[in-house]
Amino acid sequence: MRADVIVVGAGASGLACAGRLRREGLTVVVHEARDRVGGRIHTFRPADGGPALELGAQVVHGARNPVHALVGADRMTTVPRRITARIVQDGANQDMGVLGGHGRRPPWLLEAGLHRALGPAGGSVGAWLDARGSAHPEGRAAKEWFRQNWAAEPDELSARAVADAHRGDAAVGEGEFAVHGGFDRLPLLLAQDLRIELGDPVQEIRCLPGRVEATTVRGTTSASAAVITVPPPVLAQGRLRITGPDPAVPAAKLAAACRMPLGDGFCAVVTLTREAPDDVITFDVDGRGGFVRCSAGRPEVLFVAKAGAAGALRAAVRRAPALSGLLETVMPWTAGARVAGLTVADWGRDPWTTGAFTAPRTGRADAVRQWAAPVDDTLFFAGEATVTGSRLPWVQGALASGERAAEELLKVLANR
Repeated sequence: MRADVIVVGAGASGLACAGRLRREGLTVVVHEARDRVGGRIHTFRPADGGPALELGAQVVHGARNPVHALVGADRMTTVPRRITARIVQDGANQDMGVLGGHGRRPPWLLEAGLHRALGPAGGSVGAWLDARGSAHPEGRAAKEWFRQNWAAEPDELSARAVADAHRGDAAVGEGEFAVHGGFDRLPLLLAQDLRIELGDPVQEIRCLPGRVEATTVRGTTSASAAVITVPPPVLAQGRLRITGPDPAVPAAKLAAACRMPLGDGFCAVVTLTREAPDDVITFDVDGRGGFVRCSAGRPEVLFVAKAGAAGALRAAVRRAPALSGLLETVMPWTAGARVAGLTVADWGRDPWTTGAFTAPRTGRADAVRQWAAPVDDTLFFAGEATVTGSRLPWVQGALASGERAAEELLKVLANR
């Protein structure tokens, strides 16, 4: 197979990049390991036709997010704010208002204070919280909040990079939105008119003078250049190999890939034999369930867990008594209900994802720069990992990275 450009991965960044290149008249082949497009955008649709639930990316952040224009304003809905908010702390289910009671600062205000800070210290988020007197239990809730929002331990998160990422995405504005009918409508729209080889992972990219060859499970594709959008651990763990007559990938890039693990992530939709009486979101401060949601009149409970909570939830779903106990704690209305169905997305064990997303860890800014840098005007890199610490690890950052990689490649091709 022959093309002008090979794109490895059909997530948001790969599709955005391929679309930009195709609009410039280039022939592009996208190779995707999975049997679907979207990467970490993964929508669950109940069998009875009920509202879609997201097992990957959850919401669209910001009223000026480019997703609004891509899917159409008529398909965007505001995430409801009229919802009962609860927490679980020390095994007790309580009103979320306790996080801001008795002089305590709620976690979201502490995070807002961090990203508004001018030039926070170069240390960790954990140290930043400790320096501001976030003692137990305020600090405990705040640290779990950061774990669930950043998929990393606060003591490993770079305070400066978290603040910079918030400032870097300020232009998208405020508010949270959902794509009516499911978030996966975005990658489906981006994939239109593109040549995408599904279920065809690239195993090796061989760099040759003036061109590249991608070996996949089905054959070989030859092109002038390739754009790699897979997470760094896919390269570090050898699932994707890059070879050539000389060292095709600088040692610094391989070292960068090894220093950029993704935080653990695990999502589950539990379908019960009972319907929820109310719209509820529960934040599990105890670190066992992450964020848990249900909607009035629906039998599904959605778990979205990262960092340590992802491992705890992964273990719980394997044992019916453990799952039932967790459900009763985070959603007391489920007591006595039976589990009728279970659908999971185990991002941490997915070989093509290896986690939720790439958190900006302390002392890793150089690794991010090395990972994002092109190699010999032939290999280009996109994906949320390439914008770690400068953009939030959400869909708008992935889209922007794909557009940026396309622009870098187009400039090179124009000068050949």
